Formats: sequence, C-alpha cells, structure tokens
Amino acid sequence: MGDVAGSARACLDRTLRTERGRIMAALIARVGDFDLAEEALQEAATSALAHWGRSGLPDRPDAWLIRVAFRKAIDRLRGAARDGAKADALALLAQSEAVPPEAIADERLRLIFTCCHPALDEKSRVALTLRTVCGLPTRAIAATFLDSEPRMGQRLSRAKAKIAGAGIPFRVPEPEDWPGRLGSVLHVVYLIYTAGYDSPAAADCDLCAEALFLARMLDALRPEEAEVEGALALLLLTEARRHARTDDEGMSLSLDRQDAARWDWAMIGEGLGILTAAVARPGDGPYRIKAGLAACRLRPFGPDWRAILSLYDRLLAIEPTPVVRLNRVVALAETGALSEALLELSALAGALDDYQPFHATKADLLRRAGRIEAARAAYVRAITLSARPQDAAFLRKRLSELPDDTACGG
Repeated sequence: MGDVAGSARACLDRTLRTERGRIMAALIARVGDFDLAEEALQEAATSALAHWGRSGLPDRPDAWLIRVAFRKAIDRLRGAARDGAKADALALLAQSEAVPPEAIADERLRLIFTCCHPALDEKSRVALTLRTVCGLPTRAIAATFLDSEPRMGQRLSRAKAKIAGAGIPFRVPEPEDWPGRLGSVLHVVYLIYTAGYDSPAAADCDLCAEALFLARMLDALRPEEAEVEGALALLLLTEARRHARTDDEGMSLSLDRQDAARWDWAMIGEGLGILTAAVARPGDGPYRIKAGLAACRLRPFGPDWRAILSLYDRLLAIEPTPVVRLNRVVALAETGALSEALLELSALAGALDDYQPFHATKADLLRRAGRIEAARAAYVRAITLSARPQDAAFLRKRLSELPDDTACGG
C-alpha cells in the first residue's frame, strides 16, 4: 500500500512540476480568477492522492487534474451564485467540461504575459511568475526576497487583485505590441536567474533551474523567436560555468582563474547552437548580444576582448545604461586602452557610487595603472558594498596583494 501511495505522490509531484503552468493557464483562461484557479487545483491535487492511491495512476495525469479542477471550480462558483451573478461563468465552465482536457490549447504563453504585465511592479512580476507558472511555494519566494511569508502572500494577493481590477487582459499581445511586452517577460526570466546566481542559498529552491525552465518553455511555445533563443542561450552559457566560479573554500574566482574542466561543455555546446540560430535571424536584440558576450568569454584561449568591445558598442545603442557603460569600460581596458578606460570610468562615478562592481572595477584599473593608494581605497569601498561573502573574500585577497610601497603614486 505504501508503494502505491508513494507512486501516487511521485506522479503528482512530477506532473505539477512540469505541467502546473499549463494546468493553471487552462483554468485561469476559463474562470478568469487566479485565486479560484489555484484553490481548485489544490483541491484536485488532494483528490488525486486519494484516487490514484486507490485506483492506480491515470494515463494522462495532467488531463485528470484539469478535469477535476474544472469540477471543483464549478462547485465553488455554484456555491457562490446565490443571486445568479455567476450564471455566465457557470455556463462557460459547463461548456469547458464538454471539451476533453487533452484537446485544451496550451495557454501558458498568455499566462506568462499576464504575470509579467508592465502594469505590475518588477518584484510582483517576478513573484507572481514564480508562484503561478513555476508553482513555487510562497515561503520559497519570500526567502528569495528576504521577506516574511505573510508579506509575500499579501504582495501576491495585491498583484492578482490589480490584474482583476485593472482589467489586464489574459492574452498574448498583438503583433505590434510583441517586441515591448516580450522584453518585459524576458527581463523577469533573467531577474529570476540572477537572483539564484547571485544568492544560491537565498531560498529552498534553485531559481537558476526555474529560470531555465521558463526560458525553455518560452522557446517551445514561441519557436524561432530570436530574442527568446538569445535569452535561453545566455542562461545556458552562464549556467555552464556557475559551479566553477568559486574555489574549494567558496571564494569567487574571476573568469581567467576558473578551471575550464569544471565547465559544463555539453551545456555550452547547446547554448552556442541556439545562439547560432538566433544571430542568423534578422534584426538585433539585447539578449542575442548578451549571449554573444557570454560566448566570447568562453573561448579556449581566453576572451576575445575586441569582439566583446564591439558587442558592447551595439548593446549601448539599445540599452544606454550606466551598467552597460561600466562593462564596456572593462572591455576597453582589456584591449590595452587603460588610460581611456579610466577616463570613461570617472564619468560614471556619480551614477554608480553605490554600485559594488563600479568600485571593484575602479580598484582593479587603478591597480594596473600603479595608483596603489587610490586602488586600496576603492577596494575597501567595494568590500563594504559586497552583498556576497564570496565577493568580499575575493576582494580582500586582491587588497592584500597590493604592494606596501606606495611611492609609485596614489
């Protein structure tokens, strides 16, 4: 009996992990309510454990969950429809029951665009996507943002209420709106990835894996979309070296000090193949460029800094931000133009004074220029601003390596 129950639990967990977004999208498309859809799915999942444990696993667990969740939603609406206000919704749900769950179109693209609507603030977009599309528990999302579970629950409730109150449509944008709205979706996916990459212990979930799951889903739902391919390639090429970026003591390693044998070369090959397809398509986009930057850093004989500088020039035309300019400064210095790089860096001081990578870059460039005392001060400032212990340890090591003799300047 225990084996049967265990098989039922394993099947349910696997189905919810891979199909929850599709099931939720199908439910929301018909009931028009995030909370009702989630409550109905939770009830269906509870029923699944009991039913599958008695009768065995269904051929299509996802279709079973959709069918039962529809019925649970109908029961809830019927109980609330004392004044007939829900009659239209009940009729719609009744019609939905007549359609085999296997034949229901995949609505996940609509769900992702709704969760990532620009009317929601950035944090809410990320949280709602993780909760609704990925199915992460509220406690894990709260831990990612260093929030309490009740506060994150309130944020999610407000986001759902805003979607309902503002009449945010549950649909894929029209062709003329696609480029701008797709950028919002990809930005959320990238934020989820960087949250996991920068703070791998922030939550009891692997946010990098969740972001890759979303990127692959988008690529499957919208094939041959160059920016989606670019985003997926970027995540793959970055993820491929995630486990080589620290040493055995947990200290951060710069790219030139990483052991390439620890990189996932199969993942790199997949990312490069997707990037090749993306760059062959017309147009230019930030994620294709960023994936190209990642690829240029993974060459066997070291990064191609002139190609990287050229790519940053292209990226600046699309995203003229101080952070992109800072990254271009690094590339400029690596091509040998150290004096020019320091001049451009000084122009960014006001905009990036509280940005740790600015001071880490400043320290490194001043060290190369022989301005040791100025470099020492920049290292101290960068260490103070470091959020990750690994980064602080790396910078303290660099600071300790500075020569004591400061006669050469400061």
